[in-house]
Amino acid sequence: MNPIIPQFGRRLLERSSRWSCSSCQRAQAQRQRCAGVRRFVSQTSRKNAQETTEAKARATANAPRMEKMREEYNKKNKTTMFYTISIILGTVAFSYGSVPMYKMICQTTGWGGQPVRAHGGGFGGKEDEDLASRLKPVKDAKRIRVTFSSSVSDVLPWKFTPQQREVRVLPGETALAFYTATNNSDQDIIGVATYSVTPAQCAPYFSKIQCFCFEEQRLNAGETVDMPVFFYLDPDLLNDLNMRGVETVTLSYTFFKAKYDNNGMLKGIPGAPQS
Repeated sequence: MNPIIPQFGRRLLERSSRWSCSSCQRAQAQRQRCAGVRRFVSQTSRKNAQETTEAKARATANAPRMEKMREEYNKKNKTTMFYTISIILGTVAFSYGSVPMYKMICQTTGWGGQPVRAHGGGFGGKEDEDLASRLKPVKDAKRIRVTFSSSVSDVLPWKFTPQQREVRVLPGETALAFYTATNNSDQDIIGVATYSVTPAQCAPYFSKIQCFCFEEQRLNAGETVDMPVFFYLDPDLLNDLNMRGVETVTLSYTFFKAKYDNNGMLKGIPGAPQS
């Protein structure tokens, strides 16, 4: 085909358009603008559709990974929560159990000046045999001077004094001492006593067989009672280098007024073991 013919037709159309009326020219311009707008809208729609498709594809691809990350975060949050709750419960349990645990250790080892409770209490058992083996005075040892002291809480109207100032005992030898308590008020009062031993290094060897400490003592108005303390010094103190040069041991008692809660239970007494 001869290319000159199409070119000639196009030129003819251009010349005819230039020589057409103004109405035809405006209509032709309007058609050209509408065609341009349609092309722009079509291109924009295709572009938006393509972006939407790509975004959906990315979201679909990232969904499993996001779900996995969410599960990991939930697992970490649960683990952190469990650890936090465990720490809180452990702290509360320790705060409630530390006092009785400390008192039990002190009464077992003698720490903090707490005398050791003598082993035994049964009849014919191994503990009684062990206690009997310790209750043998070491006659070639030097006697130890045991003094007694007492005090009363300010809110307790009692008079509380030891009947003897001191006793001298051999290691392994039992001794009996008495305290006297008098209720100077016009009301019946219940008191509870605590005790300690000084010097502190002697406390593990000061063993009580019978004692009125940590027990409720009810005194009627104006009543006076005698309270015994039956004890001995363990012979093992002779093998302790910390006991070298210790010639005097002091047993101290303090009486407090017993207090009760709304359920009628005895409240904690300073220095008393908690059950």
